[in-house]
Amino acid sequence: MARVRLENVTKRYDDVTAVDDVSMEIEDGEFVTFVGPSGCGKSTTMEAVAGLTQPTEGRVYIGDDDVTNLAPKDRGVAMVFQNIALFPHMDVYENISFGLRLRKYDDEEVRRRVEQAADIVQLEGMLDRMPDEMSGGQRQRVAIARAIVRNPDVFLMDEPLANLDAKLRVHMRTELQRLHRELGTTIIYVTHDQAEAMTMSNRIAVLNDGRLQQIAPPLTCYNQPANLFVAGFIGSPSMNFIEGELVEDGLETRNFTVELDPTRLQSLSVGDAVTLGVRPEDVHLTRYADSLASATSPIDARTDVLEPMGDEVFIYLLLSEGAAGSMEEDPATSPNQLLMSVTPDTEIEAEQDVEVVLDRSKIHLFDSATGDALVHGLTDLPSGEPGTTRSEAD
Repeated sequence: MARVRLENVTKRYDDVTAVDDVSMEIEDGEFVTFVGPSGCGKSTTMEAVAGLTQPTEGRVYIGDDDVTNLAPKDRGVAMVFQNIALFPHMDVYENISFGLRLRKYDDEEVRRRVEQAADIVQLEGMLDRMPDEMSGGQRQRVAIARAIVRNPDVFLMDEPLANLDAKLRVHMRTELQRLHRELGTTIIYVTHDQAEAMTMSNRIAVLNDGRLQQIAPPLTCYNQPANLFVAGFIGSPSMNFIEGELVEDGLETRNFTVELDPTRLQSLSVGDAVTLGVRPEDVHLTRYADSLASATSPIDARTDVLEPMGDEVFIYLLLSEGAAGSMEEDPATSPNQLLMSVTPDTEIEAEQDVEVVLDRSKIHLFDSATGDALVHGLTDLPSGEPGTTRSEAD
């Protein structure tokens, strides 16, 4: 086991910067997931740790050793890839033991390690099977066992579940969590699937355009995103974003005003552009406003599309544009849209006029110019006169 440290790692390919000045420290025994959209630099960052790519700038440390210029075989790491790549002509035992036999381990040690790894990933009784006789999940466990037998300091896993069906991915997520608990080895995991990142990791590292946006525990990234990108990427469905401007008595958007004291916002002043963020589960019908610690004034809306998901229903709302109440724009392109999540037993229909409130304690404010987070929750920011809406003020 070992900790991993990246210091100002940059990787350029001609005029393309795949990884841009990434620094982070992963503790001994920690499970950290690199997550982000395609092309964000997560796999290239892992390859720099593995030694499969040489950083243009920066240093890579495993334990106390600078491994930046070491070959992959000398770094004490083992990789599991999206493409399982088992030898089809070898049985499970031969596939798992292949690396050990290359390194000339004696037969007794090879058998001991293979049987121990097979027990950990629950492949007992399958060591004489051929890969084409196994399910996708079983073949993936063979690939993981092949990495385990090396007793690596660090496991590197690059989207190992991407080729499995949805049900099997959920099962394998629990298997990997159990594996991490039993081995206690440092694991760096790459995925674009935020469900994998949120459920398995001690911390997640969110990357975009080659830059590290935030590294923190999953719920911290969800509840206290560092910027607009993290707020929009983490969480499914995505956070609602509404552009606004600070005025004397609060934050004024195209559709409503949220009362607050703008003087309590550091480095901002009246007239500055601010983006309000709120997650769908923090938008409520006014009938539930009394159950919230601090609700905004009611906001006029009309239900557009309902999406029943089983345990919840997503409702796309069209907001009234100020006092005029205009809802004539195309919903697909209108900025007047808000997504709300409700329980399945909520009585509501499409094209129904409703009033909603936002949970002030769950509202996020971001600097529209930089995208940086300003405030997570408005309950500590004194509001103006309660019950004042934009239409009333007009």
